Amino acid sequence: MNNQPLVSIITPAYNAERYLTDTVHSVLAQTYSNWELIIADDCSTDGTRKLLGDLSEADDRIHVIYLEQNGGAAIARNAAINQAKGRFIAFLDSDDKWKETKLEQQVDFMLTNDYAFTFTAYDIIAENGEPLEKTVTAPARLTYDEALKNTIIGCLTVMLDVEKIGHVEMPNIRTRQDLATWLSILKRGFTAYGMSEPLSEYRIVGNSISSNKWKAAKKTWFVYREIEQLHFVKASWCFMHYATNAVKKRL
Repeated sequence: MNNQPLVSIITPAYNAERYLTDTVHSVLAQTYSNWELIIADDCSTDGTRKLLGDLSEADDRIHVIYLEQNGGAAIARNAAINQAKGRFIAFLDSDDKWKETKLEQQVDFMLTNDYAFTFTAYDIIAENGEPLEKTVTAPARLTYDEALKNTIIGCLTVMLDVEKIGHVEMPNIRTRQDLATWLSILKRGFTAYGMSEPLSEYRIVGNSISSNKWKAAKKTWFVYREIEQLHFVKASWCFMHYATNAVKKRL
């Protein structure tokens, strides 16, 4: 453990009582032991806060931040990032899970290749946790221009070396703040490197898939135009590729 760099795991939580135990247990089961899990509770109104208290008492690597008012995932993640002490930062939402070798393999991948920004393929699971036999693949690498056209980086798979990248802060927008963050890093000249093995499990939860697709499309356009300030023509070109790749991802 003394030879392992510390990984700070960033988890926002809001009314996550139903899935949070599975999420945290997937971290506890990691073959890589030098981690801290920082969970920022965004004013949950269910039993999440009590559960967080129990989980943090059971393992001193789990730290909980209780936000004073609900602000959304970006504010919760930033609160956790500001408490992080690790060389590496990884992201895991409160309804998703990791395979047990996720941290070990990804840290080794980054150290061996001297990478600052990596992500992995991931599996899709149903709301009840059953596998859906669907894997979202990870391209070998993505530059800024490539990521504009292919928003395939799953937040639950990302690991960043903050010694190389510097402080990370997500923009305060309600959705797609992860996309905007990856783009801001890549725009500085970094490249994101993908691992082909699915090391995470993304849970499909909530509203209809068609509704979520439409919301994601609108927010992606917002990131292109308002955050990245792309010209309408370039934004349209990137959006066309985004839509095509989004369809491919779900086939």
